[in-house]
Amino acid sequence: MYDLIIIGGGPAGITAGIYAARQKLNTLLITKDFGGQMARKAVPIENYPGFERISGMDLIQNFEKHLRKQKIDIENNSVIKVERTVDKFLVLTDNKNQFEGRAVIVASGADPRPLEVPGEKEFIGKGVSYCIACDAPLFSEKTVAVVGGGNAGFEAAIALVKWSKAIYILEYNPQVKADKKNQIRAKETGKIKIITNAALKEIKGKQFVESLVYEDRKSKESKNLKVEGIFVEIGSQPATSFIKNLVDFTDRDEIVIDTKTCATKTEGLFACGDVTDVKYKQIIIAAGEGAKAAFSAYFYLRDSV
Repeated sequence: MYDLIIIGGGPAGITAGIYAARQKLNTLLITKDFGGQMARKAVPIENYPGFERISGMDLIQNFEKHLRKQKIDIENNSVIKVERTVDKFLVLTDNKNQFEGRAVIVASGADPRPLEVPGEKEFIGKGVSYCIACDAPLFSEKTVAVVGGGNAGFEAAIALVKWSKAIYILEYNPQVKADKKNQIRAKETGKIKIITNAALKEIKGKQFVESLVYEDRKSKESKNLKVEGIFVEIGSQPATSFIKNLVDFTDRDEIVIDTKTCATKTEGLFACGDVTDVKYKQIIIAAGEGAKAAFSAYFYLRDSV
């Protein structure tokens, strides 16, 4: 039996793992892959202290390298269920392995939020993508659309500039929400056109994406836009399907925690990072929350003996 099982390989989970190992807890970290949203980030990170400019992939590789120098077990798999017994937790993975732990930290992060429009599922991998860093080179000299006018959407569009010949940003609201700095950078490219009040209705094509249909929310007119690729950047949804019965949720499916300790409503179960109801979703905040959760788990285990 482990002292602590950590679920998730993003900045929160990795930091929790490093701190748990330093407290000499017998720890297992379970993750399908390392990086989370950070690995999918298309533009360089410029606000993580100690690195004036670094790619998301390079930063997560530094995180992982640091983690692997600790005395900690790592299981590369997905968690499908967590159960609580009288004195321990049972964690079941996708390959039917079951692990036991006296405490658990959930740091599973968030997955891209889907559009949920006709044609989306049919064209995943055939023009519909949720990862700029993964798929941008596939759209060389093509016309593409980015759905979402927040910072993520603008950063995705800016990253696409060196590949695609023309980029549309579709924003549902009357105004985009991206920072002024990103708006200026997008304008300076000369390749990015912003369409506001756009409600996406359908994705069309034969073998691959050929166009999208959106409604102009102001005029109520239906419009067809010829594109060969669509990148979805409308936010994310917490990855919590395996933990439903042990925690409380917000209306956005975020795990409710005690912000002082990262504790959930279940004794011995903690959560940290983007999977929780912590207000600001940033790499540095996720890492800090991971450290906090590890300390809380350590004191819980110490006091439970």
